[in-house]
Amino acid sequence: MGRKSLSSSARLGRFYGTPLAQALGFRRGKTPSKSTLSEILRAVDASALEQALGRWVRSRLPAEVRHVSLDGKTLKGSRDGERPGQHLLAAYAPEVQAVLMQMRVDAKTNEHKAALQLLGFLPLAGKVVLGDAIFCQGDVAEQVVQQQSDYVFVVKDNQPGLAVDVAAGFAFEAATRSIAAAFSPPGVAPAAGAYRHIRGQRTRTRGETDAADHRNLDAAAEMAGVDAGF
Repeated sequence: MGRKSLSSSARLGRFYGTPLAQALGFRRGKTPSKSTLSEILRAVDASALEQALGRWVRSRLPAEVRHVSLDGKTLKGSRDGERPGQHLLAAYAPEVQAVLMQMRVDAKTNEHKAALQLLGFLPLAGKVVLGDAIFCQGDVAEQVVQQQSDYVFVVKDNQPGLAVDVAAGFAFEAATRSIAAAFSPPGVAPAAGAYRHIRGQRTRTRGETDAADHRNLDAAAEMAGVDAGF
C-alpha cells in the first residue's frame, strides 16, 4: 500500500485497527508498533526470508505464465559514501507481477555471470526468457535451451559481429522459405505471398504452374547463397 517506512507501516496497522490485526494473526487485536517492527526486522535473516518468499511465489504460479524477464537494478539509497550500492539481479514474471527470485551481484562479477547462477534455480521448461543486451551471451543462451525453454535477447551495436551474423541468419531463413514455396510439388498450393518468380519478373496468379522455377535451380541457389548442388 505504498508504506515504505516503519513509522508509516505501524500507523497503517493502527488505522485499520482490530479487523486487520486479527486477519494477520495478531491475537491481541493490535499490530506491531514501530519499535517492535524494528526489533523483528533486525533479527530476521534477510536472505532466508527472500528465499522463502521466492519459493512461495514460484509454487503458486499459474500454468499460463510463459515469460520470465531478467533485469538488474541498484537499490536506491543503498550507496554509503565510497561503498557502492547493492546491485540485484531479478527474475520477474510480468504476467503475475511477481519476482520469482533475485540475487545479489557481487562487485567482483557482473549480471551476465550472476544470470548463469540465477537461471539454475528457476523452473523454466516451456517458458520464454527475456533480457537486454548484457544477457546476449552464448553460455546464457545455451543454459536457457538446456532447461527446455526459449529466449529473446537484445543485440546492440556494441556486438557488431554478432549483429551481422543474426541479420544474415534471418535473411537466409527468409530466402529458404521463399525457395521452398516456389518449388513446392505440383498440385500443392504455395504459402500466401509466394507467387513471384525468383528473379521478380512478375506476380503470378494462384494456380499457375512453377515450371519455370523448376528449370532454374541455379537461380534459386544463387538467391539463397548456397552451392547449386544442394
